Amino acid sequence: MGQSVHLDDRCELKRFDSEKVERVRRAFQTMDIEMASHLFKAISDPNRLKVVYALAKEKEVCVCDIAEILGSTLATASHHLRLLRNMGFAKQRKVGKRVFYSLKNDQLQQLIDVVFTSQKVVR
Repeated sequence: MGQSVHLDDRCELKRFDSEKVERVRRAFQTMDIEMASHLFKAISDPNRLKVVYALAKEKEVCVCDIAEILGSTLATASHHLRLLRNMGFAKQRKVGKRVFYSLKNDQLQQLIDVVFTSQKVVR
């Protein structure tokens, strides 16, 4: 099936504000857009978002706890944690037979705080 055309969502004239366009383009030069995209990809899965939320709130969490939080198997919890670690957002430490994860830096912590704080304001 073809896409339906909605004329209401397009400008009828192609006139843009060159100052705005240039300000935004200049801002892109000082940002790491790829890193931001990578960060959003990390939390785009609902279960990974739950994992990141748990790590943000509890600082360090065992794989067993994550599995229980998700209502999943240890393998599924480990999979999500491993992805976060491989993406550079989480770190692990092993204590005996247990593996604990924590956030590697404050980026996700800050993002989680903003997302869930703004969610309370919107409701």
